[in-house]
Amino acid sequence: MMAANIQQQRIINEQLRREAEIPRIRVSETCRIMMKYMADHANDDCLLNGFPSQNLNPFREKSSCSVL
Repeated sequence: MMAANIQQQRIINEQLRREAEIPRIRVSETCRIMMKYMADHANDDCLLNGFPSQNLNPFREKSSCSVL
């Protein structure tokens, strides 16, 4: 039981070391980058502009079959 606990702690330790090496960006800079991306791609956004054709809309209501 003790060996399993030590092994589990080593795995957690390795994961935390990997996460600590990830480069970080300030939230304000990240927000600026995201806003620029959204503004640059707004013309292609189907949720803002709709779909050119109903066939391309994955959210359209499917035709239903009614039983009499």
